[in-house]
Formats: sequence, structure tokens, C-alpha cells
Amino acid sequence: MDRVDFYDESQLVAFTLDGEEYAINIHYVQEINRLLNITRVPKAPFYVEGVINLRGNVVPVIDLRKRFSLSPRETTDRTRIIIVKVKDITVGIIVDGVSEVIGLANGNIEPPPGLQGSLEQEFIYGVGKIDERLLILINIEKVLAIESVEDKE
Repeated sequence: MDRVDFYDESQLVAFTLDGEEYAINIHYVQEINRLLNITRVPKAPFYVEGVINLRGNVVPVIDLRKRFSLSPRETTDRTRIIIVKVKDITVGIIVDGVSEVIGLANGNIEPPPGLQGSLEQEFIYGVGKIDERLLILINIEKVLAIESVEDKE
């Protein structure tokens, strides 16, 4: 049996949006849920769908389609909310579907393509290659616009 060196591999949660495959580091993922009842919040940013009650905790939920300026789509039985925790902040992100947990060798991660002016470019830290598949690797901290004091210095 081959030994896996976890320092040379990233564990990712793969999901779909608008027919494309994306992934975020599993380190941030707390859980994955079916679409829950969302309460709208007035004057929230356009991509914030509202809040959910997650076992007594109020958790904001963003629609990743809106955040990435993708066309709207009706929810289906595959629609999921990925609960992520970034710098002690818990947020739900709505995706079209979650496919799998993937171990991706760090050597198979390429820098993002240089598409100048692309809104999504700031949210992407790389492209993962698995056989013939390409995964768009998301920087969830930037998607959620969470910055630390160190980031601003």
C-alpha cells in the first residue's frame, strides 16, 4: 500500500456551479447540508441570501452564483449549503451540488489563468488538474471578503 504524504497533497471538497467544477480546501468545511429555510435580511449585499438557524446558531448564507456573477438558477434536490468557517466566522455558501472529497497533489495545481479584469480572478488561487478534469480552486477568504489585520499591512 502506498503511503500518502499529506504535506504534498491538498484535501478539497469539489462542487459544481453553472456546470463547472470548483473546489475549496476541506480545512474550511464544517459540514454540508441540503438547502435549509433561509430568512431574508434587509439591506444585505446582493449576494447574501439571508440567514439560517443551524442548531441554534444564526449563520449568514451567500449565493455563490450571485457572488461570481453567474446567471440565476432554480434550486434542485442537488442544491447544497456548504458551511465553512474562516477566521472564527461561520458562513453558508449555496452551490448547485457537491460531488466529492478529492486528494489533489500540490504539483497538480497551476496558477490561475491571467484574465485581466475578471471579477472571479480575485477569488481563484489556482486550477487543479486531475486526469482530464480541471477544478477551479477557490480562495474562500476572498470570496467571503474576510481579511485579517496582517493582510492589510
